[in-house]
Amino acid sequence: MRHSEHHRSERIGWLRAAVMGANDGIVSTSSLVLGVAAAGVAGDAILIAGAAGLVAGAMSMAAGEYVSVSTQADTERADIERERGELAADREHEHRELAEIYIGRGLSPGLADQVAHELMAHDALGAHARDELGISRMTRARPLQAATASAGSFAVGASLPLLIVTLAGAEWLMVSVVAMSLVFLAVLGGLAAGAGGANTLRGAFRVTAWGALAMALTAGVGRLFGVSV
Repeated sequence: MRHSEHHRSERIGWLRAAVMGANDGIVSTSSLVLGVAAAGVAGDAILIAGAAGLVAGAMSMAAGEYVSVSTQADTERADIERERGELAADREHEHRELAEIYIGRGLSPGLADQVAHELMAHDALGAHARDELGISRMTRARPLQAATASAGSFAVGASLPLLIVTLAGAEWLMVSVVAMSLVFLAVLGGLAAGAGGANTLRGAFRVTAWGALAMALTAGVGRLFGVSV
């Protein structure tokens, strides 16, 4: 009976994009809201600016992730096609190359040669992609998955500060946005660290610290250059 295992590294593609998107959504939108509010702009204008930031940010994240991960995918495909050509041109050389990789990992020359022979008999291209190029099923670039996860999580993250803007009164708007955004960031950092098997408190702290710095700097810029309208 086959034993099925699920590893955290299988999540790395979409998890990285989702965490980055949600983090950017919270930080950029809350910072934008604080910067506009610090400049003395009216409540409706703050909400409109935040909503525009949500749409623009989500599309930017989707486009950026898609282009970036597509470039990675193109590079992977090019490397695999090159390896396919090398296998067709000189299979014996590729066999020795694979055996040397296994020797470098600690196998005896005889066993390394046998392992290389059997793996190449089963799937030569897959063996070289995995052990020579470092490309496997779990780590393959998936542009659409990354773009969708990034854009969706950005929109969710950005909607949280906007919800606070709609609920908080003008007098408490800035304090409420800062406080709740830091809470959201702490929860996000803890959940992301837990999903990846890392320390949740450390994950929460590093995300919250950077978010607090971004909000403080943006509010300072709004206060410095803003004018009441």
